[in-house]
Amino acid sequence: MNQIIPQTSIVLEQMATSRFSGDIPRPASLRSATNFRKLSKTSFFPSLPKQTIRIQNIPSLQTTDPKKYKWVVRLSSTVEERSPPKPSTVDVKKLVDFLYEDLPHLFDDQGIDRTAYDELVKFRDPITKHDSISGYLFNIAMLRKLFAPDFQLHWAKQTGPYEITTRWTMVMKFILLPWKPELVFTGTSVMGINPETKKFCSHVDYWDSIENNEYFSVEGLLDVVKQLRIYKTPDLETPKYEILKRTANYEVRKYEPFIVVETDGDKLSGSRGFNSVAGYIFGKNSAGEKIPMTTPVFTQAFDPDISNVSVQIVLPSEKDLNSLPAPNQAEISLRKVEGGIAAVSKFSGKPTEDIAREKEKGLRYMLIRDGLKPKVGCLLARYNDPGRTKSFLMRNEVLIWLEDFSLD
Repeated sequence: MNQIIPQTSIVLEQMATSRFSGDIPRPASLRSATNFRKLSKTSFFPSLPKQTIRIQNIPSLQTTDPKKYKWVVRLSSTVEERSPPKPSTVDVKKLVDFLYEDLPHLFDDQGIDRTAYDELVKFRDPITKHDSISGYLFNIAMLRKLFAPDFQLHWAKQTGPYEITTRWTMVMKFILLPWKPELVFTGTSVMGINPETKKFCSHVDYWDSIENNEYFSVEGLLDVVKQLRIYKTPDLETPKYEILKRTANYEVRKYEPFIVVETDGDKLSGSRGFNSVAGYIFGKNSAGEKIPMTTPVFTQAFDPDISNVSVQIVLPSEKDLNSLPAPNQAEISLRKVEGGIAAVSKFSGKPTEDIAREKEKGLRYMLIRDGLKPKVGCLLARYNDPGRTKSFLMRNEVLIWLEDFSLD
């Protein structure tokens, strides 16, 4: 129930004095409303609550002498104190559960449930903005047609009384370009809830790869353009991984376990030992079995000095250690890599030893700077045949395994 309580207000009336007795000159301390406010809160009325000052000028009646005034202080007015707002009846947990079910359909035939959004929903990302559910759905349809996006929701949780934050990864292939470049975006979305309609009234995206996420972000546009560059990736099987996070300089991936055939190498960018492991998949094994080629070829360094090195070829995912034929050569072995979380830096060109070591040092520095925990050693991943691929088209990667990574 609303309650009326008094609050003191001061009205300072400026009156001509020829009609009143007890004329007094205007005190110097009251020559400005600012001074009067200061005094009214201290020496003049120390016991009164916070005042609102209104100065009312009354035209002179019988004199034009501005030095003769009578100052009248009137205590008056009341204000209405409103009852505290009622507790929200929005079931935020239910909306979180809804997002876990609904958002995975963002780019498939089912689509998201538009009835969960206000008609005037505010959508923003660094390079796109819409102010209605129709515009938002149009944007989704356009992305689906041009990029065939793969969207993955990592988590959703309440972050405010009327706010839910989600973390996601979106991988897109720009199908209109002949080389079909892969664009990767990771980040968070802050979704506002309208307490009256109990629907989503805003959806604001923040990308991990840029600093300026305000619309319109030139940095965001350049981030898109940068990912359109040409990399020639052979159409061969690779170890399965999930991109958890993409920053401006590296990706964080979660690799599934995979099996490699390996032997000793001489250096990170070296090729010694490659013919031996390639021979194994071409049929030089105990069963004479030819095994499909995969990509990339890994060179792994196990120590900080990058001196203990092995050359590895990844074997097809349908194979396991029990079904694979034994190597014919003693220096060749099969090993299961347990997978895990790795940070990956991608680059083109011929991966010489100096370049590979420079990329490893740069990636390690950035990981430590960002508070991550890189393990000892690294891997150089080479995806292309150097004799058949122009250097500017080559896809190379440096990988460093991480400890205790958390996708907050």
